[in-house]
Amino acid sequence: MFLQKAKIVLFSILLIFQSLSTVAQDIEPKHTFTIELGLPNGLTNPAFKNIMQGLVNVSAYYQFDFQNHLTLGIGGRYGYFGINEFKVPSPVLGGMHSAGAFIKTGYQKFLGPRFAFDFGVKLGYSKFLFNTNRNDTLGINPVKTDGIHIEPTLGLVLTADEQNSYRFFVSYVGSGFAFKPAMIGLETFGGYDTADFQKATTMLVVGFGYTYYFMKKE
Repeated sequence: MFLQKAKIVLFSILLIFQSLSTVAQDIEPKHTFTIELGLPNGLTNPAFKNIMQGLVNVSAYYQFDFQNHLTLGIGGRYGYFGINEFKVPSPVLGGMHSAGAFIKTGYQKFLGPRFAFDFGVKLGYSKFLFNTNRNDTLGINPVKTDGIHIEPTLGLVLTADEQNSYRFFVSYVGSGFAFKPAMIGLETFGGYDTADFQKATTMLVVGFGYTYYFMKKE
């Protein structure tokens, strides 16, 4: 039933896109600056998903749009996950900070004067800092790790005027590290297999963004 409803919604969206594309010529942005604010949620690593609570994910980037609708951008990101104290066997206060830089490649196309879709992949390098009271007691605060992150993202863009637009976006983040108890100052977690801590830490980010167009769109 859910799959059938999803197909109906997707088909309806495609019909709207097609109708918009026939009533106006494409709008071609050039230089843009975008800031995105989203809510992250852990996915594949069971311990990370249950114990770490996503609070904020912010990214900002400059993007250049080529005439063939391909895009190239560069920017940075920051995120924070807090620790759910009710999901750990002993009290732990603190969380995980993450920060990094990325390049973004993608495809953006306007379907009429007001609406566009922007699909891209952000590829970059991030550092992750686990700052907790337990790590502080152990004298290893913060615990640091890093890795390459890859983030496919889809944005639905609605323009407000010739220099401003807003978007709803969804992205999937592969962080490049595996979450383990020692990162927050604990030896183990109950209810998890050792194999669970070998799984890559991934996240789903859903949020909204704003784009400024430096040059008037054609």
